[in-house]
Amino acid sequence: MKILTVLTYYRPHTSGLTIYAERLARAFARRGHQVTVMTTQYDKSLPRQESLDGVKVIRVPVAARVSKGVLAPTFGLVATKLVWQHDVVQLHLPQFDAPGVALRARLFGKPAVLTYHCDLDLPPGIFNRLVNSVVHFQNNLAGVLANHIVTYTRDYAENSPYLSRYRHKLSAILPPVELPPAVPGVTEAFAAERQTRTRRPVIGMVTRFAAEKGVEVLLDALPAVLQKYPQAQVLFAGQHQNVMGEQPYADRLMPRIRKFEQGGYWTFLGNLSQGQLTAFYPNLDALVVPSLNSTEAFGLVQIEAMMHNVPCVASALPGVRRPVQMHEMGKVVPIGDSSALADALLDIFDGKGRYRCDTAALKGTYNPDTVAQEYESLFRKLVRG
Repeated sequence: MKILTVLTYYRPHTSGLTIYAERLARAFARRGHQVTVMTTQYDKSLPRQESLDGVKVIRVPVAARVSKGVLAPTFGLVATKLVWQHDVVQLHLPQFDAPGVALRARLFGKPAVLTYHCDLDLPPGIFNRLVNSVVHFQNNLAGVLANHIVTYTRDYAENSPYLSRYRHKLSAILPPVELPPAVPGVTEAFAAERQTRTRRPVIGMVTRFAAEKGVEVLLDALPAVLQKYPQAQVLFAGQHQNVMGEQPYADRLMPRIRKFEQGGYWTFLGNLSQGQLTAFYPNLDALVVPSLNSTEAFGLVQIEAMMHNVPCVASALPGVRRPVQMHEMGKVVPIGDSSALADALLDIFDGKGRYRCDTAALKGTYNPDTVAQEYESLFRKLVRG
């Protein structure tokens, strides 16, 4: 099968969406499909075309940026050719260009499947409200034109204003999650470097430094944790500098974080490779996902942590609360409630032995090949139809 995957950002850009798309594209290629990823050349140093792990990547030049999005004038021309050449089109939303691609699929008789990752909810402001409105309009138009829509969980779908409109053509497929096998000695080396044997408990956060991620909720909870555990520390993995559209948020929180950094209570690790994450997770006592709004729909990092028997504390957002609820590996706390987050962390630290799961079964459930098979069944059904 010839599969065309279309999204605004692809690797090496790091986000839950791009990681999902990369894992799924690789799995399709491993299973013998011809896979092409059409995306934007958001960084001019990236090649316009290359092959990555059996996946052909085509990047369209960018003329300008708008908030967290981009304008690529030739996107439609490239899409016309590629849609015609493929059997099925998979679009990752939110995406400004999605309705144009879905329309081409409709005209050429090619099934179009939307993978809907989250509702867009930019910070307050007149310009952001305008961007929200435009993207919502584009997403809805794509939803009308698409043959089918996939989301992570029914929990998220039932609470999403967007997805609830398309119940008649909606499926829930759990996301692909995988990490490479641990390299002997790497976990111990990480522990020695970060003093995780002496500075415990260790709280992990794996995300971009962005307003919707709720970094301030953890900041507000940290003093209560330190009062009982004076040697506790936070290890923050992910981009924390020059995050697109997030500089005002960083400027507001960084002065508080610097004080914790000076005491050794907070460390920024930057973006970690998949191999580095395999060493990172076993050094944690808990992972936190204190997200604040529906731009977070699941939190893939929760599954990564659970694969290492690390419990998670997640906010009670639809979708985000499901990993903890499904696998009974942690606690769910009210959205934005720093006191509840602190209490949950303290409870986990006092009885971490309570949180164990069948890691082999977990890996099987979220294996990218397992997820790819579900997509394949959907694609074949739509192609026959």
